[in-house]
Amino acid sequence: MRLLLLGIIAAALLTAQVATTPTTGNGGQTSVQANPTLGSGGGARSADAGRPFYFAGKVVLDGSPVTQNVAIERVCGGIAKTVAYTDSNGHFNFRWGDHDAVVSDASDSGSGGSRRPSSGGFGSAQSAGGGSALAADPFGNRMMNCALRANLAGYTSDTVNLFNRRTADEPDVGIIALHRIAGVEGTSISVTAMLAPKDAKKVYSRGLQSLLKNKPDDAAKDFEKAVVLYPKYADAWVSLAKLRLEQRSVGPARDALMKAMESDPKLVAPYLELGLLAAKDANWKDSGKYLDRAVELDPVDFPQAWYADAVAHYNLTNYDAAEKCARTAVKLDPRHANPRSDYLLGLVLIEKKDYAGAAAEFTTYMKLAPNAPDIAQVKDQLGQIEKLAGIAKVAPAPHP
Repeated sequence: MRLLLLGIIAAALLTAQVATTPTTGNGGQTSVQANPTLGSGGGARSADAGRPFYFAGKVVLDGSPVTQNVAIERVCGGIAKTVAYTDSNGHFNFRWGDHDAVVSDASDSGSGGSRRPSSGGFGSAQSAGGGSALAADPFGNRMMNCALRANLAGYTSDTVNLFNRRTADEPDVGIIALHRIAGVEGTSISVTAMLAPKDAKKVYSRGLQSLLKNKPDDAAKDFEKAVVLYPKYADAWVSLAKLRLEQRSVGPARDALMKAMESDPKLVAPYLELGLLAAKDANWKDSGKYLDRAVELDPVDFPQAWYADAVAHYNLTNYDAAEKCARTAVKLDPRHANPRSDYLLGLVLIEKKDYAGAAAEFTTYMKLAPNAPDIAQVKDQLGQIEKLAGIAKVAPAPHP
C-alpha cells in the first residue's frame, strides 16, 4: 500500500488548490473546483458589460504597515487567483482581466475554509480569469460571487465583496486588514525582504509582475538578478526555485531552496517544497525531516504539508506520528478538498490494528470520492477490514 502513496503525492500535492472565503493565510489543497454559490439582490447594469474595472487599496497588518509583495487575490466561485502585490507601503492596484495566468505557489488557494496547500510552482491551470468561473448573472455582472482578499500565511484576511460593483465606482476599495493567528511562528514573507537594498527589491517586484503577465523567462532573469544583488534574499530564492521546478530543473531548484532556508530559517516555503521534492523521490527520511519543520513553523496554514508528512511517516513506519499528521490534515480540510487524507488515515489505523477506525475512514473516503479511480480496490479493502474488525470484536481478551 505504501507504494501507492508516492503517486498520491505527485498528483495531489503539487497542484494549485481551491480557495475559500474568508481566508486564513497561504496554504493550499488539491485542485478541486468549488460549487459557485450565487448571491442575491440587484445585479450590475448591462451597460457595464465589457468595460474595464479598476481597483486599488491598502493592506495593513493588525493596524501596522505591511511589507511589500503581499499577494492580493480575487476569488470567484471559490477559485482564487493572484492579481496584484502590495508595494512597500502596502498599496496595490490592478485592472480586472489584465492577468490571465494564475500565479500559484505556497500562498495561493486552499481548502477547508482554513489553510491553503502549495502548488509546487507557478502557472497552474486553474484560472478565475473568465467564463463561468466568474459566475456572471443574467444582467452581465462579471463580479457576482467575487471578492478581494490579501493572502499571507499565519494571518486571516478581511474580504471585499464585489457583488454590485460598477465601472463608475471609485477604484479604491479601502483597507484590507490581516490579523495574526496565534501559534504560527513561521513566515511566508521573509524578514530578509525588509533588509534588501532598493535595487534588489525593485527587480524582485518586477519579476513578480512578469509572473502576473505570464512571462516566466523575464521573471527568472529578475529573480536571478535580485539574488546576485542581495544573496540573502530568501523570497527571491524561493520564487526562482519554483520557476526552476516549472522548467523541471530539479537540481538548481533544490539548491535555490537550500539558499532560501539558510537565509531565513523561519521561512516556511523552503521546508515545504524540499519536503515535497523528497517525497517525489521516495526519500521519506528527508521528506519527514523537512515537513516536520514546516508544520512546526506553521501548523495551521498548510493541510497538504500535514498530509505529505503523514505519508512520509507512514512509509517510515512511524505510525503514531503518521496518525497525528493525517488527523490534522483531515481537521484542517473541512471542505474535503483532499479526501485522500481519510484514506491515508485508514491505512495508518490498519497498521495500528484499529480495524473499526480504519473501516470508518475508508467508508468516509468512498463517500467523498465515489468516482475515484481506485474505488473498486478500496471497496475490496474495506470488506477485508470489516472482517478483521469483526474478528477483533469477538476475540477473547488476552490473559494478563
